[in-house]
Amino acid sequence: MLWAIAAASIVFWALRLLAPADAVMPPAVASAATATVDPAAVGRLLGVVNSAPAVAAVPDAASRFVLQGVVADTDQQGVALIAVDGKPPRPYRVGAQVAPGYFLQSVDSRVASFGPSLASDSAFTLQLPVKPFAANPPRDDGAAMPGIELSPEADPAAPR
Repeated sequence: MLWAIAAASIVFWALRLLAPADAVMPPAVASAATATVDPAAVGRLLGVVNSAPAVAAVPDAASRFVLQGVVADTDQQGVALIAVDGKPPRPYRVGAQVAPGYFLQSVDSRVASFGPSLASDSAFTLQLPVKPFAANPPRDDGAAMPGIELSPEADPAAPR
């Protein structure tokens, strides 16, 4: 039995090593060329008359940044967790360049200020979103939950 297993193993590895290299590799997939579309040419084809040149839309600087968290101290020298252009958030210290032309100027308990340089006025500020309260807050009257009965000693709302 042991000799049969050894022979089968030798045959397997011999076939594996002697097999042609192209049989092991899957065929390469050719990438399809993407077609480029000129919006001005399509507009002219459809009869649109436009005398003004097309201007590329530039996103507002404040919409590029998402403030995820803030760690601030009393000296305004904290760290902000900021996501830039949809990328994963990274921590930035006060004074660091967040993106080309934008520096983190200061942080407060829920606010981060940005500007073109550290000495200039703030260009915009971002604020952490306010978390909503729980959908089902606990009751203030001390009543027990339905289906659970408390003994008079354990019920804080019971008269004494």
